[in-house]
Amino acid sequence: MSNHTLDPFPEELWVTAVQVATVWTKPESAREIDADGTGIPTNIDKWVNSLSYKDSLALCDENRIQTQLLYGETVLVIEIVDDWANVVIPSQGSKKDVRGYPGWVPINQLVKVEKSEWYTTETAAVIQDKVWLETENDEQFMKLSYMTFLPVKETGTSRIKVLTPHGDMFLPIDATKIFSTTKGLGKGSGQDIVNAGEAYIGLNYFWGGMSSFGYDCSGLAYAVHKANGYQIARDAGDQAAAGEKVKFVELKPGDLLFFAYEEGKGSLHHVGIYYGEGKMLHSPQTGKGIEITNIKGTKYEKELCAARRYWKAAEES
Repeated sequence: MSNHTLDPFPEELWVTAVQVATVWTKPESAREIDADGTGIPTNIDKWVNSLSYKDSLALCDENRIQTQLLYGETVLVIEIVDDWANVVIPSQGSKKDVRGYPGWVPINQLVKVEKSEWYTTETAAVIQDKVWLETENDEQFMKLSYMTFLPVKETGTSRIKVLTPHGDMFLPIDATKIFSTTKGLGKGSGQDIVNAGEAYIGLNYFWGGMSSFGYDCSGLAYAVHKANGYQIARDAGDQAAAGEKVKFVELKPGDLLFFAYEEGKGSLHHVGIYYGEGKMLHSPQTGKGIEITNIKGTKYEKELCAARRYWKAAEES
């Protein structure tokens, strides 16, 4: 990301207070079987692994989930209706709302904090698959996803003290990367973007997924760009509408590939990351895991409709 400031927010912030908060299309979209994803605390591991293929597919086919939030991520609350908050997410750009990605979150998965207290000069990014947030006494408090960002209060020899919605907590120093809050994470190369995605080969697809508990196709693209200092839109259609246009004969690792129905002439439905040598890294669909696949001779060759580049060469960064 270019920066991690809180400029769009009022003096009081609403902050995500669970490991992953799922953003639902409407309050009634959540089912009884989704309790591990809507309660507090959440147990995302248990939730995603307990859903049958049919139940997971319904999250997409029945338009139940929009996106997800990571622990400590800030939102704008538009209104509160009963036990639910109607939010927009400024860090996730979308044509659905110029302020950020919209949807509904259980209000008990958010807490209100003072902007002046939440802002620190440095931020810690979780750079491992998952890591335990710990108390001062080394007790495991919450399992956090890759690319969770938290304000840094103090850096020790083995742990970092971070500010969280639950007060001061600690992260292992080797599981994080500290960066200037105003400058953001350093810009990575296209190969760095590929390398970030490779770590998740085999991880099951999850519709609306924005965490290392499960990504959808555009969620994976978003996360690996975020890890390398680039803030892109949340959905594939919006991702395809920005960035630098790339000719197919000039593809380089890290470029985004977009696919549309009707052999590339219909509606856009998928995004992958160009891997090199005619292959792509992507999160394909419910029931499958993140994979590297050849494009030639597959449906993807016929459906390829656009390519975009968000990363910059070293000399441009």
